[in-house]
Amino acid sequence: MHEPRSFAYSLSQCESGWNWSVYDEDGETVARGADASRAAAQAAVDSMLRGGASLEMAARTAA
Repeated sequence: MHEPRSFAYSLSQCESGWNWSVYDEDGETVARGADASRAAAQAAVDSMLRGGASLEMAARTAA
């Protein structure tokens, strides 16, 4: 059994709305996107973080 991985995220405002990224423990981007509002971007990040297992798979395949 392995320990759950930790993830971090960033939100940044841009001309068309908000960009977001999710990073693994090594600082590698495992998910990213853009939304028109900050609330929508935060909801997307929250959804990605709740799906931790799929993020772990994305992190492994990106390596």
